[in-house]
Amino acid sequence: MIPLHVHSRFSLLRGIPSPEQIVLFAKEHNLPAIALTDTNGMYGSIQFYKKAKEEGIKPILGAYIDDPADARTYAVFIPKTRAGYSLMTKIITSRQIKKDFSLHALLAAPLPDVVVITPVLSLIEAAHPSVELYAELIAQPTYKHSTRELYNHIKNKGIPFVASHPVYLVAPTQSDYLLHKVVTAIKHKTTLSLLNKRFLADEQASLPDPATSSRLWKGLPDAVANTYKIAESVQYDIELGKTKFPRFYAPQGESSYSYLWKLCFQGLSGRYPAFGEQAMKRLEYEVGVINELGFTDYFLVVWDIVREAKKRGMVTIGRGSAANSLVSYCLGFTDVDPIKYDLYFERFLNRGRSSPPDIDLDFSWKERDQIVKYVFDKYGYDRVAMISTTVTFRARSAFRETAKVFGIPDSEISEYSKFIPWTSAANLTRLADLFPESKSLTFNEEPWKSIVEVASRLAGFPRHLSIHPGGIVITPEPIVNYVALEYASNKGLGLIITQPDMYPIEDLGLIKIDLLSQRSLGVLRDTVQMITNNNYEGR
Repeated sequence: MIPLHVHSRFSLLRGIPSPEQIVLFAKEHNLPAIALTDTNGMYGSIQFYKKAKEEGIKPILGAYIDDPADARTYAVFIPKTRAGYSLMTKIITSRQIKKDFSLHALLAAPLPDVVVITPVLSLIEAAHPSVELYAELIAQPTYKHSTRELYNHIKNKGIPFVASHPVYLVAPTQSDYLLHKVVTAIKHKTTLSLLNKRFLADEQASLPDPATSSRLWKGLPDAVANTYKIAESVQYDIELGKTKFPRFYAPQGESSYSYLWKLCFQGLSGRYPAFGEQAMKRLEYEVGVINELGFTDYFLVVWDIVREAKKRGMVTIGRGSAANSLVSYCLGFTDVDPIKYDLYFERFLNRGRSSPPDIDLDFSWKERDQIVKYVFDKYGYDRVAMISTTVTFRARSAFRETAKVFGIPDSEISEYSKFIPWTSAANLTRLADLFPESKSLTFNEEPWKSIVEVASRLAGFPRHLSIHPGGIVITPEPIVNYVALEYASNKGLGLIITQPDMYPIEDLGLIKIDLLSQRSLGVLRDTVQMITNNNYEGR
């Protein structure tokens, strides 16, 4: 049996396995394929996809989507084609941002190139005839009664069954199940003693080895065969590493290359009124490399942002290796003369580099949001999004949250947590040996011993999604063709962010531009304005 219903720790406090552990399990047991179906998202999909490809395992990307009106009403969606993948990201985005999202309404319409698996009878009955639908049979004690009822109800209706084993744990051990209970309690902001059992997975919800699968499903070979059938039907690759540049629409009669060259030449004339052969040759070389590598539109988009900021009287400046580029200097990204200071362009960009150049732009903290809005307005709200950042548990947060679900009062937690330094949660069990300020934290007695042991296992676990300090992504097609979106944790801001953070975004070849907020630029701007307003110039 091929596991088709697997939650990783990227299910945001639901699953325990990492994408890497899931892939290595498949390799260890000689499985040709394995699926990742995180809850209402594809947060860990790219990490999983890359690892599976490295290990020679076929990655099946999917999602477990529940209904906002009732979390027990759910379906597992598995795209079969690249078009199905884009449909999946759109479905997830709708689930995250639309208040009227309904699984019943979704399944009542055609869903081409997507396999749907569900144990929910009402969803099965509501599904459009064209939907490739499988009734999910689950061989776990918690589902025994409902699975038997579902089987008896539809066994003569021509709907195929598929063997399923929802996975939330790495192994069927007490320690893994306790960890699952702890992260579930953290998610629902409650204690272990008050945690509603319906939020918990079955105690046997771990990755099933082939021998266990054969024993559980010996009476339903077709249901097992259908897991292989679904896996074989998945026929697409995610294109990683190929850059997908946003489009810049040059004036009529101009190509992107000719327009970039014209702007650069104008900038060169402005920066160097009497420029010589050296400056001209270097500009020709840099523009040639930029065009050869396909980065022309990228530079024009950055130029457009800088131009708009200056047009509005904003203070802005580029930072980092972009200052090594004469093109950056001529287009106004930076104010450092690379010829005068003999700065090497190749440190910024060269023919051996496949990834796009990194141009970071600083703005006053008072004005940065205005320029972000301009980017959304100019390039389209369907093609622009803020990039997320995955906030993970560190030592202090893991300790505090675990102690809370064990029922320890905040005042008592604080007495210990103030001695925990900024370090990995994995170090919690040996803080006294590693850090002088933590010498008193031996944690040899209960409940602290158990709390620390569990909290240390939260190292690297995602806590929630936040907004990257400056990252914004612009895509040539609607962004939901590539990734799913959701609201930032502070929904009052109304900001849409990508579910993957910056690293998967870069793996997908999507272009990240950093528009950073700098308080110091705001202070400088205010100082100059105060001097001007008070006529200090002539004193």
